[in-house]
Amino acid sequence: MPHTDALAHGAHVLTVCNACRYCEQFCPVFPAMERRTVFESVDLAYLANLCHNCGECLYACQYAPPHEFGINVPRTLAEIRLASYEQYAWPRPLAALMRRHTPLATTGLVAAFTALLLAASALTTGDALWRADPGADFYAVVPHVSMVAVFGSVFAFAVLALAIGVARFAGDTRRASVAAGLPQTPGRGWRALKDALTLRHLHASGADCVSGEEEHRPWRRWCHHLVLGGFLLCFASMTVAALYHGVFGWVAPYAVTSLPVVFGTLGGVALAGGSGGLWMLYGRRDPSLGDPVQVPGDRSFLALLFMTTVTGLALLVLRTSAVMGVLLIVHLATVLALFVTLPYGKFVHGIYRVAALLAFERESDPASPLH
Repeated sequence: MPHTDALAHGAHVLTVCNACRYCEQFCPVFPAMERRTVFESVDLAYLANLCHNCGECLYACQYAPPHEFGINVPRTLAEIRLASYEQYAWPRPLAALMRRHTPLATTGLVAAFTALLLAASALTTGDALWRADPGADFYAVVPHVSMVAVFGSVFAFAVLALAIGVARFAGDTRRASVAAGLPQTPGRGWRALKDALTLRHLHASGADCVSGEEEHRPWRRWCHHLVLGGFLLCFASMTVAALYHGVFGWVAPYAVTSLPVVFGTLGGVALAGGSGGLWMLYGRRDPSLGDPVQVPGDRSFLALLFMTTVTGLALLVLRTSAVMGVLLIVHLATVLALFVTLPYGKFVHGIYRVAALLAFERESDPASPLH
């Protein structure tokens, strides 16, 4: 794994934590850490992705800055998480994109896709791009076949890249766990999925997340719930719409009261609220709890997520107006940018975290207080 300085420092930090063990009941990271006496790169990647960055351990640590040891577990694990994403990214040459996300770069990508889609639509559909359509026929602006071909192939690539990366991570984690002689208990994946869906470990002690020393607020956890729920609702909307079109032959646009529109609207509102809320909370959270190198990428993902949902909701409201065509192109360009960057941005942390939770459950004692 690259970035050997970060890994060496991470091994040092976790060795100190293993000797201290004051934070052993805070979250799954510490009991998983205590099962290991040596921290190889794969162990560090596993523990880093198991961390939910609740931040509680930083303020509890007697060796945290300004102590000379300078132990900062949240920042150290954040640095190692990024290194793990780069290590397992597929195709490997695209791993460099992990550190190149900025709001400006995202805006440029959306602008480029918008220009390409505008040109393609103008050439293939004529004046449909500029005129009002009482029937709100999106396919008159971008043909259905073209939409499915472009977005289907890009989304399929994103899913494939994510699947290969997380499969590599999960495989290495399992092999390291077996080599360390840790138990391998099957059939407990439901616990990990439950923890992932409820975001149980997004806070350590109590019901609220940490934004600073002695500052406990639920907003960060709630915004994550909105983003997760929004993704699930939008996926449900796309799935139902595909069934309507492919199985029943019901062609969009669909009524405001139809399932695709209802799911999509609720999902869009949730995503907009969650991503917008996280953007605002980002600037208020103690910067010591994260890795400053990743701030542009994190903000870029939130901005892109917010742009995607806001343009989609605006398209729903204005779909019979003269701006529908251009607004559709902007929305599709934003969605395309989101799909392209999914395997190489902040989105991957949720996938890797689920894999780490599955590994934690597999090697855990069912009697542990964390269950």
